[in-house]
Amino acid sequence: MTRSFDASIETLKALAEPTRLRLLALLQHGDLSVKDLTSLLGQSQPRLSRHLKLLSDAGWIERFPEGAWVYYRIAEDPALRAVWDATSALVGLENSVLRDDAERLSRLKAEQSAQAQAFFQEHAARWDALRADLVPDNDVEKAIVDALGRERVDRLLDIGTGTGRMLVLLCDLYASAIGVDPTHAMLQVARATLAENAIDHAQVRHGDGLALGISRDSQDLVTLHQVMHFFDDPRPLLAEARRVLSPSGRLLIVDFAPHGVEALRSQHQHRRLGFDGEEVGRWLEALDLRVDPPILLNNTTRNTGPTLPVYIWLAHDTRLLVDPPSVATPVAFA
Repeated sequence: MTRSFDASIETLKALAEPTRLRLLALLQHGDLSVKDLTSLLGQSQPRLSRHLKLLSDAGWIERFPEGAWVYYRIAEDPALRAVWDATSALVGLENSVLRDDAERLSRLKAEQSAQAQAFFQEHAARWDALRADLVPDNDVEKAIVDALGRERVDRLLDIGTGTGRMLVLLCDLYASAIGVDPTHAMLQVARATLAENAIDHAQVRHGDGLALGISRDSQDLVTLHQVMHFFDDPRPLLAEARRVLSPSGRLLIVDFAPHGVEALRSQHQHRRLGFDGEEVGRWLEALDLRVDPPILLNNTTRNTGPTLPVYIWLAHDTRLLVDPPSVATPVAFA
């Protein structure tokens, strides 16, 4: 986007302040809330809000409210990206101040992850029942099956498999499957679920959705069922899912549409209160995937009250599968 001379000067001037440089350096690591930023920089919310507004007005960052929280992210502007890259090289991201900020961010993410894992450990045995209070499972699962159709796949990967529900729902669709989850208690439930349903062509294992340790281009179908909302910025998660997707493979995502149920943050460790259908579509297209129109399920009310709206996204790898791998070939782990 071309700016006027005066606007360009204001854009450049916005960088010439230590706190604003630190904010941009932190936002390079992904979306962050105002609460996160105040904790990381140790400054008051009014002070940081003023700096964030200046950066937003100058075009450096984008602001998006979500319930009672506000998130910020780096603006997608190639010209500004080039300016920031040059600025980063000049300042040096190994600068002691910026390095300390990055280390605090790593600790904060680790603390948030530990809190989430403790929650999952505590609630693993009744996780499906908890989720059923929020999502009309029958409607969503029917829509998932309809979206995928009857085409069988050699390999399915379910990231954040939880109790293994997707492995059961889609068991007739795959020749072999792996469910990955970072919580040992969830994996114990998932193994019991597979045994109860006599499913012997799927397995579950401990793993991190951001670093799967699974070979590139190896999975014909990848599913992310109610996983994205546990991440402040789910784009690295999507990038890792896309990395392991095989040519002509498909990526299925199920998650909440935008809502305002703040209790899910405090009581259920949700980091995001749903996602805009078009925004997720843009993220997937940026990963060079073709995306079907999202399916919105928003018409179910039960005796206990309205359920939350749910989106289903189905994305396709458009590369041609020249030499399909043998079904018998085991998944290669790095």
